[in-house]
Amino acid sequence: MNPRVTVFVNGERHDVPAGISVAAALMAVASGQAFRHTQRSHEPRALFCGMGVCFDCLVTVEDRAGVRACMTAVSDGMRIITS
Repeated sequence: MNPRVTVFVNGERHDVPAGISVAAALMAVASGQAFRHTQRSHEPRALFCGMGVCFDCLVTVEDRAGVRACMTAVSDGMRIITS
């Protein structure tokens, strides 16, 4: 049995596999929704490179803005905000 953790994405509770990245968790629970929108043109952005180079997957984690979702592992009780 795979261990799971609980994360809160935009206030909604989700159980996801322990040890996965925030980006993987968002892809599993948000199914196609943008992680954020660009400031100037409001274009949707989500997971692109998956290795921390492009900065398209920035989200807010535990009130810390600008966190790269692909480089951050989920933890139990984590609060994630997409924009």
